[in-house]
Amino acid sequence: MDPLFATTDVPLLPGNWTNASGVNGTDPEGNQFVQPVWRIVLWVLAYSCMVTVSLVGNIVVIWIIMAHKRMRTVTNYFLLNLAFAEASMSAFNAVINLVYSVHNDWYFGLMYCRFHNFFPVAAVFASIYSMTAIAVDRYMAIIHPLQQRMSSTETKVIVGVIWVLALLLAFPQFYYSRTEDLPGRVVCYIEWPTYTGCDYKIMYYVCVTALIYFLPLLVMGCAYLVVGLTLWASNIPGDSSDRYKEQLTAKRKVVKMMIVVVCTFAICWLPFHVYFLLQLFFPLLFESPAIQQVFLAVMWLAMSSTMYNPIIYCCLNDRFRAGFKQAFRCCPFIPAGSCEGLELKSTRYQHTQTSVYKASRVETTVSSVFHGADDLELPRFGAQAGTRCVAGARGVGGVGLCATAAPRRSSLDLTSNGSSSRSVSKTVSETSSFYACNNLPE
Repeated sequence: MDPLFATTDVPLLPGNWTNASGVNGTDPEGNQFVQPVWRIVLWVLAYSCMVTVSLVGNIVVIWIIMAHKRMRTVTNYFLLNLAFAEASMSAFNAVINLVYSVHNDWYFGLMYCRFHNFFPVAAVFASIYSMTAIAVDRYMAIIHPLQQRMSSTETKVIVGVIWVLALLLAFPQFYYSRTEDLPGRVVCYIEWPTYTGCDYKIMYYVCVTALIYFLPLLVMGCAYLVVGLTLWASNIPGDSSDRYKEQLTAKRKVVKMMIVVVCTFAICWLPFHVYFLLQLFFPLLFESPAIQQVFLAVMWLAMSSTMYNPIIYCCLNDRFRAGFKQAFRCCPFIPAGSCEGLELKSTRYQHTQTSVYKASRVETTVSSVFHGADDLELPRFGAQAGTRCVAGARGVGGVGLCATAAPRRSSLDLTSNGSSSRSVSKTVSETSSFYACNNLPE
Protein backbone atom coordinates (compact mmCIF):
# COMPACT_ATOMS: atom_id res chain seq x y z
CA MET A 1 0.00 0.00 0.00
CA ASP A 2 2.70 2.42 0.89
CA PRO A 3 5.80 2.78 -1.27
CA LEU A 4 8.11 3.13 1.70
CA PHE A 5 6.95 1.19 4.71
CA ALA A 6 3.42 -0.13 4.60
CA THR A 7 2.95 -3.79 3.82
CA THR A 8 -0.22 -5.71 3.19
CA ASP A 9 0.92 -9.11 4.40
CA VAL A 10 -1.61 -8.50 7.21
CA PRO A 11 -4.83 -6.57 6.52
CA LEU A 12 -4.43 -2.97 7.61
CA LEU A 13 -7.74 -3.05 9.44
CA PRO A 14 -7.74 -6.47 11.11
CA GLY A 15 -10.69 -5.69 13.32
CA ASN A 16 -13.65 -3.64 12.28
CA TRP A 17 -13.96 -2.47 8.71
CA THR A 18 -16.63 -0.74 6.65
CA ASN A 19 -17.73 -1.57 3.13
CA ALA A 20 -18.96 0.88 0.54
CA SER A 21 -22.51 0.93 1.90
CA GLY A 22 -21.33 1.65 5.41
CA VAL A 23 -22.28 -1.79 6.76
CA ASN A 24 -19.74 -3.39 9.05
CA GLY A 25 -18.17 -6.59 7.78
CA THR A 26 -16.02 -9.33 9.21
CA ASP A 27 -14.26 -10.87 6.20
CA PRO A 28 -10.54 -10.21 6.81
CA GLU A 29 -9.75 -10.72 3.12
CA GLY A 30 -12.50 -8.48 1.80
CA ASN A 31 -11.82 -5.07 0.35
CA GLN A 32 -12.47 -2.78 3.28
CA PHE A 33 -10.96 0.21 1.46
CA VAL A 34 -13.76 1.02 -1.00
CA GLN A 35 -14.75 4.70 -0.65
CA PRO A 36 -17.63 6.87 -1.84
CA VAL A 37 -17.15 8.44 -5.25
CA TRP A 38 -17.10 12.03 -3.95
CA ARG A 39 -14.26 11.24 -1.57
CA ILE A 40 -12.27 9.56 -4.31
CA VAL A 41 -12.75 12.62 -6.55
CA LEU A 42 -11.40 14.92 -3.84
CA TRP A 43 -8.31 12.81 -3.30
CA VAL A 44 -7.72 12.50 -7.05
CA LEU A 45 -7.85 16.29 -7.43
CA ALA A 46 -5.49 16.81 -4.49
CA TYR A 47 -2.94 14.29 -5.75
CA SER A 48 -3.24 15.42 -9.38
CA CYS A 49 -2.51 19.05 -8.51
CA MET A 50 0.46 18.01 -6.40
CA VAL A 51 1.94 15.77 -9.09
CA THR A 52 1.44 18.39 -11.84
CA VAL A 53 3.12 21.18 -9.88
CA SER A 54 5.94 18.87 -8.84
CA LEU A 55 6.67 17.57 -12.33
CA VAL A 56 6.48 20.96 -14.08
CA GLY A 57 8.49 22.76 -11.40
CA ASN A 58 11.27 20.20 -11.10
CA ILE A 59 11.60 19.76 -14.86
CA VAL A 60 12.01 23.53 -15.21
CA VAL A 61 14.67 23.49 -12.47
CA ILE A 62 16.54 20.76 -14.35
CA TRP A 63 16.32 22.79 -17.57
CA ILE A 64 17.56 25.98 -15.90
CA ILE A 65 20.66 24.23 -14.56
CA MET A 66 21.44 22.14 -17.65
CA ALA A 67 20.77 24.78 -20.30
CA HIS A 68 22.78 27.61 -18.74
CA LYS A 69 26.46 27.07 -18.17
CA ARG A 70 26.68 29.74 -15.49
CA MET A 71 24.21 27.79 -13.34
CA ARG A 72 26.39 24.66 -13.24
CA THR A 73 27.86 25.20 -9.79
CA VAL A 74 28.51 22.69 -7.00
CA THR A 75 25.35 23.66 -5.14
CA ASN A 76 23.23 23.57 -8.28
CA TYR A 77 24.50 20.11 -9.27
CA PHE A 78 23.12 18.80 -5.99
CA LEU A 79 19.89 20.73 -6.58
CA LEU A 80 19.73 19.07 -10.00
CA ASN A 81 20.00 15.66 -8.38
CA LEU A 82 17.34 16.66 -5.84
CA ALA A 83 15.00 17.82 -8.61
CA PHE A 84 15.52 14.60 -10.58
CA ALA A 85 14.76 12.41 -7.55
CA GLU A 86 11.63 14.36 -6.66
CA ALA A 87 10.29 14.49 -10.22
CA SER A 88 10.87 10.74 -10.61
CA MET A 89 9.09 9.94 -7.36
CA SER A 90 6.12 12.08 -8.37
CA ALA A 91 5.91 10.54 -11.83
CA PHE A 92 6.41 6.87 -10.96
CA ASN A 93 4.91 6.49 -7.48
CA ALA A 94 2.50 9.21 -6.37
CA VAL A 95 -0.34 8.38 -8.77
CA ILE A 96 0.15 4.62 -8.44
CA ASN A 97 0.15 4.91 -4.68
CA LEU A 98 -3.10 6.89 -4.78
CA VAL A 99 -4.80 4.28 -6.96
CA TYR A 100 -3.73 1.46 -4.67
CA SER A 101 -4.53 3.36 -1.49
CA VAL A 102 -8.04 4.30 -2.60
CA HIS A 103 -9.34 0.73 -2.97
CA ASN A 104 -6.38 -1.57 -2.20
CA ASP A 105 -6.45 -3.51 -5.45
CA TRP A 106 -3.13 -3.90 -7.31
CA TYR A 107 -3.43 -3.70 -11.11
CA PHE A 108 0.20 -3.32 -12.15
CA GLY A 109 1.88 -6.72 -11.89
CA LEU A 110 4.75 -8.16 -9.84
CA MET A 111 7.63 -6.18 -11.38
CA TYR A 112 6.01 -2.82 -10.82
CA CYS A 113 5.07 -3.95 -7.32
CA ARG A 114 8.77 -4.44 -6.63
CA PHE A 115 9.68 -1.14 -8.23
CA HIS A 116 6.86 0.61 -6.36
CA ASN A 117 8.23 -0.54 -3.00
CA PHE A 118 11.87 -0.08 -3.99
CA PHE A 119 12.26 3.24 -5.81
CA PRO A 120 10.75 5.73 -3.30
CA VAL A 121 13.21 4.65 -0.60
CA ALA A 122 16.09 5.28 -3.01
CA ALA A 123 14.61 8.60 -4.20
CA VAL A 124 14.06 9.92 -0.67
CA PHE A 125 17.59 8.85 0.29
CA ALA A 126 19.03 10.65 -2.76
CA SER A 127 16.97 13.76 -2.00
CA ILE A 128 17.88 14.11 1.66
CA TYR A 129 21.57 13.36 1.13
CA SER A 130 21.77 15.84 -1.74
CA MET A 131 20.56 18.46 0.74
CA THR A 132 23.09 17.15 3.27
CA ALA A 133 25.89 17.48 0.71
CA ILE A 134 24.85 21.09 0.05
CA ALA A 135 24.92 21.79 3.79
CA VAL A 136 28.42 20.35 4.12
CA ASP A 137 29.61 22.30 1.05
CA ARG A 138 28.19 25.55 2.46
CA TYR A 139 29.83 24.80 5.80
CA MET A 140 33.24 24.25 4.19
CA ALA A 141 32.93 27.33 1.95
CA ILE A 142 31.99 29.67 4.80
CA ILE A 143 33.76 28.24 7.85
CA HIS A 144 36.90 27.06 6.00
CA PRO A 145 37.10 29.39 2.98
CA LEU A 146 40.80 28.73 2.32
CA GLN A 147 40.31 25.03 1.70
CA GLN A 148 39.83 23.86 -1.87
CA ARG A 149 36.22 23.62 -3.03
CA MET A 150 34.77 20.55 -4.68
CA SER A 151 35.28 20.37 -8.42
CA SER A 152 32.61 19.49 -10.94
CA THR A 153 34.01 15.97 -11.31
CA GLU A 154 34.10 15.40 -7.55
CA THR A 155 30.51 16.61 -7.28
CA LYS A 156 29.35 14.13 -9.91
CA VAL A 157 31.21 11.32 -8.14
CA ILE A 158 29.47 12.20 -4.87
CA VAL A 159 26.08 12.17 -6.62
CA GLY A 160 26.89 8.73 -8.03
CA VAL A 161 27.89 7.43 -4.61
CA ILE A 162 24.65 8.77 -3.13
CA TRP A 163 22.60 6.83 -5.67
CA VAL A 164 24.59 3.62 -5.18
CA LEU A 165 24.01 3.77 -1.42
CA ALA A 166 20.35 4.61 -2.00
CA LEU A 167 19.83 1.57 -4.24
CA LEU A 168 21.58 -0.70 -1.75
CA LEU A 169 19.43 0.56 1.13
CA ALA A 170 16.23 0.05 -0.87
CA PHE A 171 17.15 -3.37 -2.28
CA PRO A 172 15.48 -5.46 0.50
CA GLN A 173 12.13 -3.89 -0.39
CA PHE A 174 12.64 -4.96 -3.99
CA TYR A 175 13.78 -8.46 -3.12
CA TYR A 176 10.98 -9.34 -0.68
CA SER A 177 8.06 -7.76 -2.60
CA ARG A 178 5.27 -10.12 -3.60
CA THR A 179 1.81 -10.06 -5.16
CA GLU A 180 -1.00 -12.35 -4.09
CA ASP A 181 -4.47 -13.04 -5.43
CA LEU A 182 -7.19 -12.66 -2.81
CA PRO A 183 -10.92 -13.06 -3.35
CA GLY A 184 -11.92 -10.19 -5.59
CA ARG A 185 -8.57 -8.32 -5.59
CA VAL A 186 -4.77 -8.52 -5.84
CA VAL A 187 -2.47 -7.17 -3.15
CA CYS A 188 1.13 -5.99 -3.37
CA TYR A 189 3.05 -6.55 -0.16
CA ILE A 190 6.48 -7.27 1.32
CA GLU A 191 6.98 -10.73 2.76
CA TRP A 192 9.70 -10.24 5.34
CA PRO A 193 11.69 -13.26 6.51
CA THR A 194 11.04 -14.45 10.04
CA TYR A 195 13.85 -14.95 12.50
CA THR A 196 13.59 -16.17 16.07
CA GLY A 197 16.28 -13.82 17.32
CA CYS A 198 14.93 -10.48 16.04
CA ASP A 199 12.16 -8.92 14.03
CA TYR A 200 13.80 -8.15 10.69
CA LYS A 201 10.93 -5.94 9.56
CA ILE A 202 11.08 -3.63 12.59
CA MET A 203 14.87 -3.52 12.52
CA TYR A 204 14.93 -2.56 8.83
CA TYR A 205 12.29 0.17 9.11
CA VAL A 206 13.88 1.73 12.19
CA CYS A 207 17.25 1.82 10.41
CA VAL A 208 15.71 3.31 7.26
CA THR A 209 13.91 5.99 9.28
CA ALA A 210 17.13 6.91 11.06
CA LEU A 211 19.16 6.98 7.83
CA ILE A 212 16.76 8.91 5.62
CA TYR A 213 15.35 11.32 8.19
CA PHE A 214 16.86 11.79 11.64
CA LEU A 215 20.58 11.40 10.86
CA PRO A 216 20.76 13.75 7.84
CA LEU A 217 18.55 16.32 9.59
CA LEU A 218 20.90 16.23 12.58
CA VAL A 219 23.93 16.80 10.33
CA MET A 220 22.24 19.62 8.42
CA GLY A 221 20.97 21.21 11.62
CA CYS A 222 24.46 21.35 13.12
CA ALA A 223 26.03 22.60 9.87
CA TYR A 224 23.50 25.39 9.31
CA LEU A 225 23.58 26.39 12.98
CA VAL A 226 27.32 27.04 12.78
CA VAL A 227 26.99 28.72 9.38
CA GLY A 228 24.13 30.90 10.59
CA LEU A 229 26.05 32.05 13.65
CA THR A 230 29.00 32.89 11.42
CA LEU A 231 27.01 34.83 8.83
CA TRP A 232 24.48 36.63 11.01
CA ALA A 233 25.89 36.86 14.53
CA SER A 234 29.51 37.78 13.83
CA ASN A 235 31.48 40.28 11.76
CA ILE A 236 34.97 40.09 10.36
CA PRO A 237 36.83 43.13 11.76
CA GLY A 238 38.63 45.45 9.40
CA ASP A 239 36.75 44.37 6.27
CA SER A 240 33.77 46.57 5.50
CA SER A 241 34.29 46.95 1.75
CA ASP A 242 31.39 46.86 -0.66
CA ARG A 243 32.69 43.67 -2.21
CA TYR A 244 32.79 41.94 1.17
CA LYS A 245 29.22 43.06 1.92
CA GLU A 246 28.04 41.77 -1.47
CA GLN A 247 29.68 38.40 -0.84
CA LEU A 248 28.16 38.21 2.63
CA THR A 249 24.70 39.05 1.29
CA ALA A 250 25.00 36.44 -1.47
CA LYS A 251 26.07 33.75 1.01
CA ARG A 252 23.22 34.61 3.35
CA LYS A 253 20.70 34.30 0.52
CA VAL A 254 21.93 30.84 -0.47
CA VAL A 255 22.00 29.61 3.13
CA LYS A 256 18.56 31.08 3.83
CA MET A 257 17.11 29.33 0.78
CA MET A 258 18.59 25.96 1.77
CA ILE A 259 17.39 26.30 5.38
CA VAL A 260 13.85 26.86 4.06
CA VAL A 261 14.19 23.79 1.80
CA VAL A 262 15.39 21.59 4.68
CA CYS A 263 12.70 22.82 7.09
CA THR A 264 10.01 22.19 4.48
CA PHE A 265 11.26 18.64 3.93
CA ALA A 266 11.38 17.98 7.69
CA ILE A 267 7.85 19.27 8.29
CA CYS A 268 6.35 17.35 5.35
CA TRP A 269 7.95 14.01 6.20
CA LEU A 270 7.64 14.08 10.01
CA PRO A 271 3.98 12.90 10.17
CA PHE A 272 4.83 10.14 7.68
CA HIS A 273 7.61 8.68 9.81
CA VAL A 274 5.63 9.08 13.03
CA TYR A 275 2.68 7.28 11.42
CA PHE A 276 4.68 4.20 10.47
CA LEU A 277 6.72 4.03 13.66
CA LEU A 278 3.45 4.01 15.59
CA GLN A 279 2.11 1.32 13.27
CA LEU A 280 5.14 -0.85 13.99
CA PHE A 281 5.00 -0.59 17.77
CA PHE A 282 1.30 0.12 18.43
CA PRO A 283 -0.68 -1.74 15.76
CA LEU A 284 -3.94 -1.60 17.71
CA LEU A 285 -4.12 2.14 17.07
CA PHE A 286 -4.67 1.41 13.37
CA GLU A 287 -7.87 -0.63 13.65
CA SER A 288 -10.13 2.36 13.11
CA PRO A 289 -12.07 2.61 9.82
CA ALA A 290 -10.84 6.23 9.50
CA ILE A 291 -7.20 5.19 9.34
CA GLN A 292 -7.30 5.07 5.54
CA GLN A 293 -8.11 8.79 5.37
CA VAL A 294 -5.32 9.51 7.83
CA PHE A 295 -2.90 7.54 5.65
CA LEU A 296 -3.94 9.35 2.46
CA ALA A 297 -3.50 12.74 4.17
CA VAL A 298 -0.10 11.80 5.63
CA MET A 299 1.06 10.43 2.29
CA TRP A 300 -0.12 13.54 0.41
CA LEU A 301 1.76 15.80 2.82
CA ALA A 302 4.95 13.74 2.46
CA MET A 303 4.77 13.60 -1.33
CA SER A 304 3.91 17.29 -1.54
CA SER A 305 7.46 18.08 -0.41
CA THR A 306 8.44 17.41 -4.03
CA MET A 307 6.47 20.43 -5.28
CA TYR A 308 7.60 23.09 -2.80
CA ASN A 309 11.30 23.27 -3.70
CA PRO A 310 10.87 24.83 -7.19
CA ILE A 311 8.57 27.45 -5.63
CA ILE A 312 11.19 28.19 -2.96
CA TYR A 313 13.94 28.54 -5.58
CA CYS A 314 11.81 30.93 -7.62
CA CYS A 315 10.93 33.10 -4.63
CA LEU A 316 14.36 33.27 -2.97
CA ASN A 317 16.87 33.13 -5.84
CA ASP A 318 17.14 35.80 -8.56
CA ARG A 319 18.67 33.52 -11.17
CA PHE A 320 16.11 30.76 -10.75
CA ARG A 321 13.40 33.42 -10.88
CA ALA A 322 14.84 34.65 -14.18
CA GLY A 323 14.91 31.08 -15.46
CA PHE A 324 11.28 30.49 -14.54
CA LYS A 325 10.33 33.71 -16.31
CA GLN A 326 12.12 32.48 -19.41
CA ALA A 327 10.40 29.10 -19.22
CA PHE A 328 6.93 30.64 -18.81
CA ARG A 329 7.42 33.75 -20.95
CA CYS A 330 4.54 32.70 -23.22
CA CYS A 331 2.06 32.62 -20.33
CA PRO A 332 -0.34 35.59 -20.15
CA PHE A 333 0.41 36.31 -16.47
CA ILE A 334 4.09 37.06 -17.28
CA PRO A 335 4.23 40.83 -17.99
CA ALA A 336 5.36 41.80 -21.49
CA GLY A 337 9.02 42.69 -21.68
CA SER A 338 9.90 41.21 -18.29
CA CYS A 339 11.87 38.42 -19.95
CA GLU A 340 14.07 40.64 -22.09
CA GLY A 341 17.76 40.33 -21.38
CA LEU A 342 17.37 37.53 -18.81
CA GLU A 343 20.75 35.86 -19.05
CA LEU A 344 20.66 34.25 -15.58
CA LYS A 345 23.43 36.60 -14.44
CA SER A 346 23.50 38.60 -11.26
CA THR A 347 23.15 42.37 -11.27
CA ARG A 348 26.73 42.67 -10.05
CA TYR A 349 27.99 40.66 -13.03
CA GLN A 350 26.06 42.77 -15.52
CA HIS A 351 27.33 45.98 -13.85
CA THR A 352 30.96 44.90 -14.11
CA GLN A 353 30.50 44.05 -17.78
CA THR A 354 29.32 47.64 -18.27
CA SER A 355 32.45 48.82 -16.44
CA VAL A 356 34.65 46.93 -18.89
CA TYR A 357 32.88 48.59 -21.77
CA LYS A 358 33.43 51.99 -20.14
CA ALA A 359 37.12 51.24 -19.63
CA SER A 360 37.54 50.22 -23.26
CA ARG A 361 35.80 53.38 -24.42
CA VAL A 362 37.97 55.55 -22.15
CA GLU A 363 41.15 53.92 -23.44
CA THR A 364 40.09 54.61 -27.02
CA THR A 365 39.24 58.23 -26.21
CA VAL A 366 42.51 58.89 -24.38
CA SER A 367 44.46 57.37 -27.24
CA SER A 368 42.73 59.57 -29.82
CA VAL A 369 43.32 62.71 -27.73
CA PHE A 370 47.03 62.01 -27.48
CA HIS A 371 47.24 61.40 -31.19
CA GLY A 372 45.53 64.73 -31.71
CA ALA A 373 47.96 66.37 -29.30
CA ASP A 374 50.87 65.03 -31.31
CA ASP A 375 49.51 66.82 -34.35
CA LEU A 376 49.31 70.06 -32.33
CA GLU A 377 52.91 69.58 -31.15
CA LEU A 378 51.88 69.48 -27.49
CA PRO A 379 55.17 68.00 -26.21
CA ARG A 380 57.07 71.27 -26.63
CA PHE A 381 54.87 72.85 -24.00
CA GLY A 382 55.63 70.13 -21.47
CA ALA A 383 59.05 71.36 -20.43
CA GLN A 384 58.42 75.05 -20.95
CA ALA A 385 55.00 75.71 -19.57
CA GLY A 386 55.15 73.06 -16.84
CA THR A 387 53.43 69.70 -16.96
CA ARG A 388 50.95 68.69 -14.22
CA CYS A 389 50.66 64.93 -13.86
CA VAL A 390 48.08 63.55 -11.47
CA ALA A 391 49.60 60.90 -9.24
CA GLY A 392 48.01 57.50 -9.69
CA ALA A 393 46.04 58.56 -12.74
CA ARG A 394 46.84 55.80 -15.16
CA GLY A 395 45.02 54.78 -18.25
CA VAL A 396 44.25 51.17 -19.09
CA GLY A 397 47.63 49.69 -19.96
CA GLY A 398 49.57 51.90 -17.55
CA VAL A 399 49.74 55.07 -19.69
CA GLY A 400 50.09 58.16 -17.52
CA LEU A 401 47.63 60.97 -18.03
CA CYS A 402 49.29 64.41 -17.93
CA ALA A 403 47.61 67.76 -18.48
CA THR A 404 49.69 70.79 -19.40
CA ALA A 405 48.97 74.25 -18.07
CA ALA A 406 49.37 76.07 -21.38
CA PRO A 407 47.17 74.17 -23.85
CA ARG A 408 43.93 74.78 -21.99
CA ARG A 409 41.82 73.82 -24.98
CA SER A 410 43.35 70.38 -25.25
CA SER A 411 42.86 69.86 -21.53
CA LEU A 412 39.24 70.84 -21.85
CA ASP A 413 38.84 68.49 -24.79
CA LEU A 414 40.24 65.66 -22.71
CA THR A 415 37.89 66.42 -19.85
CA SER A 416 34.87 66.85 -22.08
CA ASN A 417 35.38 63.37 -23.48
CA GLY A 418 34.62 61.96 -20.03
CA SER A 419 38.13 60.66 -19.33
CA SER A 420 39.39 62.84 -16.51
CA SER A 421 41.95 61.45 -14.12
CA ARG A 422 39.41 60.65 -11.43
CA SER A 423 37.01 59.05 -13.88
CA VAL A 424 39.71 56.89 -15.44
CA SER A 425 40.99 55.76 -12.06
CA LYS A 426 37.48 54.82 -10.96
CA THR A 427 36.78 52.96 -14.18
CA VAL A 428 40.04 51.02 -14.03
CA SER A 429 39.27 50.16 -10.41
CA GLU A 430 35.90 48.81 -11.48
CA THR A 431 37.58 46.83 -14.26
CA SER A 432 39.95 45.23 -11.76
CA SER A 433 37.05 44.32 -9.48
CA PHE A 434 35.32 42.65 -12.44
CA TYR A 435 38.03 40.02 -12.71
CA ALA A 436 37.98 39.52 -8.96
CA CYS A 437 34.21 39.14 -8.86
CA ASN A 438 34.08 36.45 -11.52
CA ASN A 439 35.01 33.86 -8.93
CA LEU A 440 32.53 34.90 -6.27
CA PRO A 441 30.55 32.04 -4.75
CA GLU A 442 27.24 31.43 -6.36
